[in-house]
Amino acid sequence: MSAKELVKIAYNALDDKKGQDICIINIEEISTVADYFIIASGDNRNQVQAIADNVSDELAKVGCEVKQTEGYHSANWILMDYGDIIVHIFNKEDRLFYDLERIWRDGKIVEIDEL
Repeated sequence: MSAKELVKIAYNALDDKKGQDICIINIEEISTVADYFIIASGDNRNQVQAIADNVSDELAKVGCEVKQTEGYHSANWILMDYGDIIVHIFNKEDRLFYDLERIWRDGKIVEIDEL
């Protein structure tokens, strides 16, 4: 399955659990870490974990298992590494603090309908 297809599935899983300010950044030309970052926010610990659970469940349905997850228990910033895509789910305060969109500004912001 292509990275673009995985991004669509992850995006929909984030959206299904009311993930906020979902941002897709294409980083394939500026990094070897992954092809895409997907960033979203949740209102509280329970929502952030529910969003992560839904992403994991939906990608597992198509045979894509997470390689590594960080931050699940604290749920301030959950990082889910799927190889070609990396999903970042933040609480609002930590998202503002870390500001990944600024750090990765050399990447290309992609709208879901462009994939």
